[in-house]
Amino acid sequence: MKDSVVEEHLYLAFSRQYRDSIFPLHTSISLFLLSYCDCKLFKIFLVPTGEDVGDQCVTKNLLGDLEVHLISRCQLPVVVQSCSLPAVVVKDGKFCRAGLSVVLRHIIQKTYEADPSKKDVLELLGFKKTCLKACAEVSQWTRLCEISIPLAVERFLTASPEHCQAIPPDILQFERKLGEPVRVHNDDKIRRQKLQQQKASAKAAVPVLGKEEAEELKAGEVSEHQPPSLELSVAFSKLLVQEASDAVNREDPHIRRTKTSDLPLLDHIFAEGLYFTVADLVLLPCIHQFLVSSKKQGKNLVNLPLISTWYRRVQEVPGVKKAAGKCNMELLQLPELMSAPEEQPQDFSSIPDELEEESEDSHFIGGPRPTMTKLMENGIEAKFSPHPCPKWTLDWTSLPSAVSPGEGKMSRERALRKQQQLNNLVAAVTKLAKPGDVIVDFCSGGGHVGIVLAHMMPSCQVVLIENKEMSLIRAKDRSDELGLNNIWFIQANLDYFNGTFNIGVALHACGVATDMVIEHCIKARAAFVISPCCYGFIQNTVKFKYPRSHQFKEILSYKEHMILCRFADQTAVQLPPERRLIGKQCMGLVDLDRAWAAEEHNYSVQVISMEPESCSPKNNMFVGTP
Repeated sequence: MKDSVVEEHLYLAFSRQYRDSIFPLHTSISLFLLSYCDCKLFKIFLVPTGEDVGDQCVTKNLLGDLEVHLISRCQLPVVVQSCSLPAVVVKDGKFCRAGLSVVLRHIIQKTYEADPSKKDVLELLGFKKTCLKACAEVSQWTRLCEISIPLAVERFLTASPEHCQAIPPDILQFERKLGEPVRVHNDDKIRRQKLQQQKASAKAAVPVLGKEEAEELKAGEVSEHQPPSLELSVAFSKLLVQEASDAVNREDPHIRRTKTSDLPLLDHIFAEGLYFTVADLVLLPCIHQFLVSSKKQGKNLVNLPLISTWYRRVQEVPGVKKAAGKCNMELLQLPELMSAPEEQPQDFSSIPDELEEESEDSHFIGGPRPTMTKLMENGIEAKFSPHPCPKWTLDWTSLPSAVSPGEGKMSRERALRKQQQLNNLVAAVTKLAKPGDVIVDFCSGGGHVGIVLAHMMPSCQVVLIENKEMSLIRAKDRSDELGLNNIWFIQANLDYFNGTFNIGVALHACGVATDMVIEHCIKARAAFVISPCCYGFIQNTVKFKYPRSHQFKEILSYKEHMILCRFADQTAVQLPPERRLIGKQCMGLVDLDRAWAAEEHNYSVQVISMEPESCSPKNNMFVGTP
């Protein structure tokens, strides 16, 4: 165990206690993970959502062996007050991590850093440590785990009996997910091993697990009279810190020659595939509460065979039952539930899948000219407002080195272009800002925009929001070097920031992120200065549909708009000039649609080309004022 670990404060919302769970379920999930990791590194505060802290109480046995303090919302650190809970902040610090996935991943990382022998805890982050890393707005899987299922279960538990007859669609979505073939790193090798196992099983039942693993898993009864599946062998050999490749014999030559298309598909063992991850620990408290409630209502789970199998299997994972016991979760033995009264199987085909895009729009063929012509015939062309101060520039030579983007460890040429981009954004913000304003640098990356603004405008408060931890840590280090005291850092997805502010800024917000930033600014009635990027990544999501504006919707289909987005990305300097010109026009049209959509909310928006245009292939900039 490492010494001198800096104490961090973990803030969890508390709305009510329901049976052996704390609402919102995000809090129960966080406490369950802390118990599973046996993590005592955080000072934990429950933040009641009601007005009076004194009237709120929570049964001690739901908190396990964790010490928890009550605190009112108004007592929270300022940076935490701007975020949705759960949130973690270093004591007396200005660096906050907010949102379920970000907080859980941080708990796992800190647990491992404090005790590197806990390799099983680090494995919860999955392959390349990416489990639940993508934000919920762009990742269907993160959204299902982090938002949809916890909310669906909360609604199911609190609904009156006549309103909770059907299984929630999000639970059925998870059931369908468990039925899909598994795609994992190196799955070709594992699928060949599965083929070999199938052929061997046809001759004779050959045990696959080693003696040690079999002893460990006997209590869970993974195998009774038949050998466990290859997937089970691989999954549990990893949990038991064995090499998965030891679980099977070497391939026969005819197995190696088998085409990939002829190999058997892999079945789900855990939520994300073969391996136990933090996604399983997020879903277990939710699915458990759903199953307990279903049992009390006498529901038959015949429609959820895969979830039932998953629920039983997760209980076999070392440490899960112990953590559940600490949190007073009485895990069910599902065979008891299967004897419930008969009910009609639910028709899965009738379940809407809003997460899937329209299949007919998944491929875009053809160039942008017909779409551009169609818009032109309706009087719509890309148009750019004149730059308000094209020659304005910061005196970079007089600024401290930590202010310069070169401090972000980039090449000299790229640093010069970044300075030119910053000249444009800082000039626009300077015209809008007044003393006391709160400026939010969305998608801040290493803090190139936010740090310049905080240094140049000491009378303003600057908040940097970024999902990537290492980028934000680099920004914090640069800020500390400068001694800035008007700057805060939030590692979170945009949806978890709910603070008030006056100006929103974003340099090269990728794809849909530009529209998310505009939406945040409109909700706060804040001005915005935004440079978009990665137009080719724009697509319909749960929250955003394209085209955005009423005028464009009347003329273009989603497919036609996506053609503009794809060609808007073709502005790289190595492309022919004519191709770049078409790309710039497509950029202008996509951003015109965004500008008009904002103007429908009583904003005045200008689309400007940054100066010099060579500062970036993505050189458009919005300036919007309410």
